[in-house]
Amino acid sequence: MHFHEFLQLIEAGEGTSVEFKRKLKTPEKIAKEICAFANTKGGYVIIGVDDDKSIVGIKSEKTEADIIERACKFSIEPEVVPEIQIFDLEGRDVMVVIIQEGNRKPYQAVLIDETTQAESRQVFIRVGENSMPASNEMKRLLRSQTNDDPLRLGIGDKEKRLFQYLEINNRISVQEYAELVNISRRRAGRLLIRLVRAGVIQMTTDIHNDYYSLIR
Repeated sequence: MHFHEFLQLIEAGEGTSVEFKRKLKTPEKIAKEICAFANTKGGYVIIGVDDDKSIVGIKSEKTEADIIERACKFSIEPEVVPEIQIFDLEGRDVMVVIIQEGNRKPYQAVLIDETTQAESRQVFIRVGENSMPASNEMKRLLRSQTNDDPLRLGIGDKEKRLFQYLEINNRISVQEYAELVNISRRRAGRLLIRLVRAGVIQMTTDIHNDYYSLIR
């Protein structure tokens, strides 16, 4: 990354592909952000910058790099290998962690409960400025992106009713589709993901839900 590209990221602020961190605390906390970028379109974690874009810098390059390395090796499955660059801005060092979109999706963050110390695993995706837990349908879609198995798709009454609904309404959720065609939510999710994989409909996500719409 060139210096002018780095400045453009700072100026643009946080978003789908950029996360600012004043400093890193634990590998588990930053693992969520790295995991989300690897599962989406890649992105940048910029350390030494506040949410308001003010430059605070990092105190120790080695300390921050060690936390990143431990997060990627031990707190993300499968392992992610990012690129790290350091830039001098306003006399302070700022670290940029570059995460490419992964080819072994879905990536899971290993989370540690602060009270019980119990481990759990969660798939995260990037939605706007937030790293959000992925729905079951999104997990299926992520898995399908690394699956070379051929897709067999038939168009029956349930699919036709979906298309008719979407011609009138802009979008539909999994629960709404399940109720529309009187099937379980699990089955509705699977049918919708098959149609997404086939390129017939598209999936969008906000902080509340996944939605499906026609590709126009």
